[in-house]
Amino acid sequence: MCMVDNFYRSGTLPRVVNSSFISLITKDFDVKKELYSRDVSRRVRFNSSHDLFQSQTADWRDTISVSMLIDPEELPAVCRDETVEFIDQIGKIGDALFELLSEALGLKPDHLKSIECNKGRTLVCHYYPACPEPELAMGVTKHTDNTFLTVLVEDETGGLQVLHDNQWVGVQPIPGGLVANIGDLLQIVSNDKFKSNVHRVVPSRVPRISVIGFFAGRVAPPARLYGPIKELLSEENPPKCKEVLVSEYVARFFNKKTPR
Repeated sequence: MCMVDNFYRSGTLPRVVNSSFISLITKDFDVKKELYSRDVSRRVRFNSSHDLFQSQTADWRDTISVSMLIDPEELPAVCRDETVEFIDQIGKIGDALFELLSEALGLKPDHLKSIECNKGRTLVCHYYPACPEPELAMGVTKHTDNTFLTVLVEDETGGLQVLHDNQWVGVQPIPGGLVANIGDLLQIVSNDKFKSNVHRVVPSRVPRISVIGFFAGRVAPPARLYGPIKELLSEENPPKCKEVLVSEYVARFFNKKTPR
């Protein structure tokens, strides 16, 4: 496993998302029409440029979002089996990464899971159509993730970039590999020991697809406050962040105005 500014790249992930899942987001217009919604509370939804009404311009991207706690019968039949398998696999990978991250903080392996950082799971598939003028568009504008952890599988097109020393660095895809990124909430609970990274996606003249597992912590009631882990604090290392409710933090993330 290697790291570029808190983006971790690792070995292989089973290819559980096959052509039927990809076909849904790229071709199956009737199913997408049924799933279309901008209501973030919907457990399965499709939309284009999720922040269309908050941003100055639109992202060059279509998205299907699925709650990982969903009843499989709520999933489109065309990709039901592949989606269920992917959710299972990405969940296991996330749990393993949380154990490693707990140990990296000097805590017991189950600490981050014990405070439910591995909850609030969402599966997202992004499709970036071929762009005739990629220099004039943006697949995803620069941002940090409003999560504890993000685990991503992508095709071989490329386009993901990380801001490093004020320069954009491309993250080259590894066939069968994955990318894991630390989010804002993990930076908060680690008291800045882990850093959430600024990244973006640039479009290209060929299509790009990525499938992502987001781990955002417990969102459902009863509400849970997340702040710096007490075991990490001392007189020399006082709290650097305030406690936050995940639901409020996520709401601010989706409602904020996004400059380009």
